[in-house]
Amino acid sequence: MLVDRLEPHWLAAFATIIQQCKPAPAEVVCLLMETQSRAINVDLAELAALQAGLRPFRCVLPSPAITTAVPLRSTGASRALQGHPAALAALKASSLVLDLTLEGLMHAPETPEILQSGARIMVISNEHPEALARLVPLPGDDIPVKAAVKRLRAARSMHVTSAAGTDLHVAMTGATTAGVWGWTDRPGTLAHWPGGVVVSFPAANTVHGRLVLDAGDINLTFKRYLTAPVTLTIENDHIVQIEGSGADAAMMRRHLAAFDRNAYAVSHVGWGLNPRARYEALSMYDQRDTQGTELRCVAGNFLFSTGANEFAGRFTQGHFDLPVFNTTIALDGEVVVREGVVL
Repeated sequence: MLVDRLEPHWLAAFATIIQQCKPAPAEVVCLLMETQSRAINVDLAELAALQAGLRPFRCVLPSPAITTAVPLRSTGASRALQGHPAALAALKASSLVLDLTLEGLMHAPETPEILQSGARIMVISNEHPEALARLVPLPGDDIPVKAAVKRLRAARSMHVTSAAGTDLHVAMTGATTAGVWGWTDRPGTLAHWPGGVVVSFPAANTVHGRLVLDAGDINLTFKRYLTAPVTLTIENDHIVQIEGSGADAAMMRRHLAAFDRNAYAVSHVGWGLNPRARYEALSMYDQRDTQGTELRCVAGNFLFSTGANEFAGRFTQGHFDLPVFNTTIALDGEVVVREGVVL
């Protein structure tokens, strides 16, 4: 779509992100990447780190082969590390990790060990640098996210409804909640860019009801806007029925059927909080130029995801990220998002 050359405004965006992570002079920075990582983002990150007077080095791992019966473009977590002892040692010896893997380390099994070493992980999503530059975090972006995290952690229940027919209940007791605003400046923490989202990982057997994906909602695994409604019936955390006509419902049924039962389970629920993230952005980039992180952050979208949920003891490669629009989200009966508008 665009010519991949180093543009000064892209480099300035990467420099801003590094500055927001508050590096110390001459800090050691690991650029974690795969053989299939977006090369221009790696170059921009390295140049920005050098300009800041830091000591970057590259840790390159082979992108793993697909081991499932279906093509995978979204698993929810990078599979590149695979417990590699030397790579883990390098990551734990680095106080700042710029994660440029295809899927990011957020849900990777090695991440807790890396964070426990004191490293902070800045996930730079596998987006075209034009999209990243549009969504550089601004001072104050953390305020609404932190407020949402506080409210979710105090909640006992979440109820999501919509005019399309959604009626979803989530018991929040025992859920694990995290918020991302786009940078990380404390040891042992992780953030991703673009940011502006809050999500909760419900405990086991806490989600039930009906989620209606309407025309215009998004399936980020397939990187497409839905053209017809799809109704998901959820019992004890798991999708037990997928109703709908047309390609969207058919593809969801066929894709999930290629995985184990955990692929049908709820991974996380939450909502977007970034007023600069654009709903129509998915239509502006070729599929290879977008990972869809921006769509997860669009303010007011209800982000519903299926697949791995380590807090409920479930692991799988099957994964859907589904930004759902025009919903009303209530916590303990108090509306926090009304018909897609953050209150």
